Amino acid sequence: MGRHKWHIILGLSLILLSAAGYVVQIQLFHREKETFFYMLQDLAFLPIQVSLVSLVLNEVLLLREKTAVRHKMNMVIGAFFSEAGNEMLAFLSKRDVHQNNLCQIACVSANWTDKDFQSADKLLARHEFALDFSPSDLAAVKEMVIRHRPCLMTLLSNPNLLEHETFTDLLWATSHLAEELSYREDLYILPESDYTHLKMDAARAYGLLVSEWLQYVRHLRVAYPYIFSLLVRTNPYAPTSSVIVK
Repeated sequence: MGRHKWHIILGLSLILLSAAGYVVQIQLFHREKETFFYMLQDLAFLPIQVSLVSLVLNEVLLLREKTAVRHKMNMVIGAFFSEAGNEMLAFLSKRDVHQNNLCQIACVSANWTDKDFQSADKLLARHEFALDFSPSDLAAVKEMVIRHRPCLMTLLSNPNLLEHETFTDLLWATSHLAEELSYREDLYILPESDYTHLKMDAARAYGLLVSEWLQYVRHLRVAYPYIFSLLVRTNPYAPTSSVIVK
């Protein structure tokens, strides 16, 4: 109650100030009927004013809240790619069975527009993700995802993930792959059926990773052009990518 005391005081003060204004108006002009007429007219329109202001303010506040959440979410996604995603993407892209096709889809350049990203999204939705692993490759994936598991767990605890289902799916798929691999002590003696199972888990995580990376790059193109420039120069799907500015 104490925290809202100033609201009550302010409300009462404004009511008394309004009443004092009407009293002064009546005393100066002696037109009581007109004063009460306009007062009732204002009161009659007051609910409409309140509803309009409430709706507009509510929409404005919701928009600001969504924008703030989206901004925070993109910061989280950026942290993921800086910490783990870029390394995973660079490694897995080299084991992509259909790498040539994907290079044509995801070869983002500095000249890309929203139409280019939309076209890439449509092509990516029809792309078949498949990986070709040797046992040593699988061991490298195991080391990588287990090393980044604390980062994944930290990100999964972020409440803002509720606003971004696709990124959540990516984290769960990567965490599942890390858990599957952690239970297998020796990856060099697995039967072919188990290799196939692990390749499917890795391909699922890889597909979500590529899709999320493309959306993140699209966001950076407008929000942070300097980071966008870096990702374009280090794009694993660009045949002549180089971090060196030429």
